[in-house]
Amino acid sequence: MNLSDLDRAPAAGVAGEGQASGDRSGAEIARWLNVVQTLGAEMSGPLTSALERVQTLASTGRIGRASLRALAEEIQQVRLVGMIGQQLSRLASGRLRQDHERLRLTDTLRDVVNRRIHEAQTRGLVIKQVLKPAEVIVDAGLLSSLFDALVAWMFAHAQSTIELRTDIKPWPAHARVTCRFTPRALDEHIGKSTEVGAAATLDSIVWRLVEQTACAMGVPLERRFDGTHITVTLEFPRTVNDQLEGLSAIELDHGFSPSMSSKPLAGSQVLVVASRRDVRVQVRDAVRNMGLMVDFVTSVEEAREFCRGGLPHAIVFEAVLRGDRFNDLRHECEANGAEVAFIEIVEEGSAFEISGVGGPGMARVGRDAIIGSLPSALMFELSKAT
Repeated sequence: MNLSDLDRAPAAGVAGEGQASGDRSGAEIARWLNVVQTLGAEMSGPLTSALERVQTLASTGRIGRASLRALAEEIQQVRLVGMIGQQLSRLASGRLRQDHERLRLTDTLRDVVNRRIHEAQTRGLVIKQVLKPAEVIVDAGLLSSLFDALVAWMFAHAQSTIELRTDIKPWPAHARVTCRFTPRALDEHIGKSTEVGAAATLDSIVWRLVEQTACAMGVPLERRFDGTHITVTLEFPRTVNDQLEGLSAIELDHGFSPSMSSKPLAGSQVLVVASRRDVRVQVRDAVRNMGLMVDFVTSVEEAREFCRGGLPHAIVFEAVLRGDRFNDLRHECEANGAEVAFIEIVEEGSAFEISGVGGPGMARVGRDAIIGSLPSALMFELSKAT
């Protein structure tokens, strides 16, 4: 099963250019129809179940602890699918601006895996990494989003062990990321090792996000199922070698910079913990145009529950919430081995104080400076953390 290069033009034949263009348009429409169908299917199931629970609660006035937990999980599942839909909409808009820069492929992949290592342990997964150094020219935010979606998809389908490899093809000299695992027998189709059945199960909305992100980046994607193992390969045409062969002057001039300050934040996930609505509104307005994925909770307990499903890149919180429970949350983040940036919103003042480089401190932004300084604080702290 080869799903690589979904935007590839049809092979040349007797059809003219107009016919080929029409075929490509038809394939594009069909692909996005599949995306919409997948979105609808993955939202309707948990929504139907959640509605039944709510109706039972309305009629009886009672709900058990297990049923309440299941209801929360169903709502969380729909919320996640909705967020992925927003990301897909952004990718499909045609207005996506990419800032290409020189990045260490292995560093980004390792950071994504480390950030989700607690989730892997909870699922009973073992991750084996054989990462050879490679540098590529890509948009940093999209690369992180691509790896994050790919890891999430593998975690959902892997049985026990996931093998991650990075290397460089002999010819052409392109960096590759290869992922290999044995899928869980989620249904009789995969148990029978049928290619069609496997595709039906594996083509989730998260996989659609992997496909579309790779397509937007110009990164060929291939997925194969041999009846026992699934292998996914990403190939990066813009690979840096010692001579920087294959890179034009335009590519080198277009955002080609290893400096942290040039790293875009698009796709980074930020959790805002604020009990007061006006603070949440201020933060939302400050980061509106940064391309971030922003979630809001009103208490430390809600933040801890959120983080159990996966750690964000940064946590912005009100100083009034800082206490023992918040310190416990921070220690849990550190124990997972992920570098989560913390930014404290202090009650008064217009100061902006960065965290100590390499130290245990955290950044602080005065409430009067949220609009003007919070974006800069996020830029610095997220760049430093990664």
